[in-house]
Amino acid sequence: MLNIGVRTHDFAKGSIEEIANIISEKGFSSIQLALKKSIEGFEGKKGEITAGFANNIRKKLDRKDIRIAVLGCYINMGHKGLEMNKLSDYFKEHIKYARDFGCTIIGTETGSLNGDYSFNEGNHSEEALEHFIENLKPLVEEAEKFGVIVGIEAVTKHIVNTPERMKYVLDKINSNNLQVIFDPVNLLDENNYENQEKIVDKSFELFGDKIAIIHSKDFVIENGKIKTVYTGKGLFNYKHLIKKLKIEKPNIDILLENAIPEKSSEIVGFLNGLYKEV
Repeated sequence: MLNIGVRTHDFAKGSIEEIANIISEKGFSSIQLALKKSIEGFEGKKGEITAGFANNIRKKLDRKDIRIAVLGCYINMGHKGLEMNKLSDYFKEHIKYARDFGCTIIGTETGSLNGDYSFNEGNHSEEALEHFIENLKPLVEEAEKFGVIVGIEAVTKHIVNTPERMKYVLDKINSNNLQVIFDPVNLLDENNYENQEKIVDKSFELFGDKIAIIHSKDFVIENGKIKTVYTGKGLFNYKHLIKKLKIEKPNIDILLENAIPEKSSEIVGFLNGLYKEV
């Protein structure tokens, strides 16, 4: 069967005990944990993460046999100056204490030139890409020191928006401590969704060996625009992806997005059904 988990903030925000109970009751044993989005009262202030804080979360998850597959720390690496310095420090705290959480992957998207993550036409320029690499490189160097992995996630409206740009970043930094969180739906929009299988195949061809985590959601087209929905209720060809995973990435963590607790069993049944077919 597939190794399926969830993002905690799709299920609940509260104490780690409350979150662990809800996740466990639904039968999941792996999660993506974004502290600000999930833990009630956590503000992300400098120094708020400590070894004791991380170990406390780990112990409470261990009691429910739940493992952190990804520690989510989504920062906008299109920023410059003092704001980027603050974001880098916050990300480095996640790197420093990742192993105390029992996790080795810290995940982020690649960001936008706009501070609020909204689309900027300059995102897809060479200048934006080089600026992103300049911001990413010291984070990967820090990850190398602590023996953990930075996982980056491409999004069609962000700075890294195609398989080719992802490959360029991986080659330019050239570190085993830089890997990919692959969300194929993030690479689709209203102009290219009919070529989705080619985009998936190209991604595996260019950086399949660097894919460490899969994000799973779906999409529909409404009023000429792409809209995300939960897995199995849209137009994404999951049979094509599952076949590749079964051959090339057995037991990889697949983390559901847009999955409310009430629909989680349905989604797991859908994905495992495809796994048996292919």
